Amino acid sequence: MKKYLFIILSLACLIPATALAQITLEHCQEKARANYPLIKRAALIDQTSAYNLENAAKAYLPQVSFTARATYQSEVTEIPIKLPNLSIEGLTKDQYQAVAEVNQVIWDGGVIKAQQQVTKANAGAEKQKLETDLYALRERVNQVFFGILLMDEQLKQNELLQSELQVNLDRVTAYMNNGVANQADVDAIKVEQFNAGQRRTELTSARKAYRDLLSAFTGEEIGDNDSFIKPVLSAPVDLTLKNRPEIGMFEAQSQLFASQSSLINSKNMPRIGAFVQGGYGKPGLNMLKNEFSPYAIGGIRFSWSFGGFYTKKNDLQLIEINKSNVAVQKETFLFNTGLQARQQYDEAEKYRNLIANDDEIISLRTSIRKSAEAKVANGTLSVSDLVREINAESIARQNKALHEMQYLISVYNLKNTTNQ
Repeated sequence: MKKYLFIILSLACLIPATALAQITLEHCQEKARANYPLIKRAALIDQTSAYNLENAAKAYLPQVSFTARATYQSEVTEIPIKLPNLSIEGLTKDQYQAVAEVNQVIWDGGVIKAQQQVTKANAGAEKQKLETDLYALRERVNQVFFGILLMDEQLKQNELLQSELQVNLDRVTAYMNNGVANQADVDAIKVEQFNAGQRRTELTSARKAYRDLLSAFTGEEIGDNDSFIKPVLSAPVDLTLKNRPEIGMFEAQSQLFASQSSLINSKNMPRIGAFVQGGYGKPGLNMLKNEFSPYAIGGIRFSWSFGGFYTKKNDLQLIEINKSNVAVQKETFLFNTGLQARQQYDEAEKYRNLIANDDEIISLRTSIRKSAEAKVANGTLSVSDLVREINAESIARQNKALHEMQYLISVYNLKNTTNQ
């Protein structure tokens, strides 16, 4: 018996620990970011950048090539001199050559370094774009989280309303037993109880839908008994937008264009390299020796292609146009987002001002309801009028809870807009 009692007590200790799990907005945002499939792209961007940087760096390694050819010529070089007692054999018209060549970059005009800078800048721009896409997830999580908090507040007010209706139902039932009220008065309060019960069913269903959606976002199972912690406002929100990831994305794109400009300039610079050739052919380097022989050549090679100068100006102009386009996008973003932040700030101020009067309205409504209860007891007021006053007080309390939640939501919308 003691063994079973110990097991029951142990389970009783474990159940509240699970049921009383507390969930914060920050926790949901972190879990949603980690669970979102797009986050996997960050690792892919890093891997791609690492491979591209490694490939660019390998251009500094010696480059080995091998070529082989066999030709037949319609005419060969001949010495137009004939000496007595001396025969000079001419070359055959079929010739063969196999060459292995090793090239080593000494100076490439900065092309390899510029390519690496472009790779890094491109990876930075892609990661900033990814941060921008992930940032939009915060707003969706906020909407779901505050939706649950709003349902909780309305359920709390619904519970208070049902409690108040039950108290008055007991009173009116007593009045009916004493001949002061009738069955219609009792039924009027019961109807309001049924209405409140239906409203609770609607709120509970909406809360479950929000909870299921938040579970899908975070990848964690959220229980019906888990409690959601209302965020606490601390410092006032600044209306500046310097922390938005879009600003970093625009800057990363500008850096990418600057790197592309450097690459264009580098491609039009001369190149210097060392090379070594080893070959075997007929003929070799000695053109007068008509037989297969090995040979080797080494030296320094200087090359300069001028074809890029034809399009350099236009290429640089295109990059400048892209820079201007990004600048316009940044200016437009700051303008539109600034307007949105100002609108959200004004909205938060509106709800803050409404909250300032809610307590006084509730106090007056409570006083009116109590006075109505006394009048019903004295038989000078109908139960229908009492029900109306009870509903009016409940609505006043619901308005206060709604205004407080709307104020909190508007402030966090502003925080999300300004990334604070």
